[in-house]
Amino acid sequence: MRPRWVLALLLALGVAAAFAILGQWQLERAIDSGEVVQRTTETVLPLADVVQPGGAAPTKATGQMVRASGAFVPGDDQLVSDRFNGGTSGFWVVGHFVTDTDSASIPVARGWAADEDDARAVMAALATDAPGQAATITGRFVPAEAPEVPGDGRDPHTMTTVSPAALLNLWAEYTEQPVYSGYLVDTDAADGLTVIDSPVPGDDVELNWLNIFYALEWAVFAGFAVFLWYRLVRDAWERERDEAEAAAAAT
Repeated sequence: MRPRWVLALLLALGVAAAFAILGQWQLERAIDSGEVVQRTTETVLPLADVVQPGGAAPTKATGQMVRASGAFVPGDDQLVSDRFNGGTSGFWVVGHFVTDTDSASIPVARGWAADEDDARAVMAALATDAPGQAATITGRFVPAEAPEVPGDGRDPHTMTTVSPAALLNLWAEYTEQPVYSGYLVDTDAADGLTVIDSPVPGDDVELNWLNIFYALEWAVFAGFAVFLWYRLVRDAWERERDEAEAAAAAT
């Protein structure tokens, strides 16, 4: 309560307030300069113009509607479990599609079924298609998913994700051709399957993280200003207490 320490506290609070204002300014700059990345994902583009086989898919390719010409490989369809469609869990039938432009392979989710037997029946029917039938598909590009180990008690061969790295080991007609690091969700469904829900991706907002980091720094500085006052007052108090105890002991 001594005047000099009260004045020092007011000074510390003033410095902390200034730091807080600077932090708020940096935070406002981070928000104001946030760039909304608006992508025209619903404009159908050639697959080769959006992503290239054999490499990582660029961020802008995620959710992009694309068109690809080529042919499905009969007998290479695989069943992917635990896929939701309209809130209902079911099964995807994922085919092996080879493009005309670069002879590259890409998985294509050809449709959804609520019942496993129905999905397998469609797979059996697709396996009887004549090989090399030309097809043009339109679908949404989705980056590759990581493989997952099935839970306890499930068939170890059960697939729950669309992983090109895992699928190419199951494709009988795969001959070391390039593979896209993603898959397509077909806008049409094979006979006997339901079209897969594929919502339009939302716009991304890129924040200026450097400004956010500076805002956090100013907040730390503001707290340190008050803490420094506290330490100075405590040190002075402890020093005076020790001196008083030493004087009392001497007396």
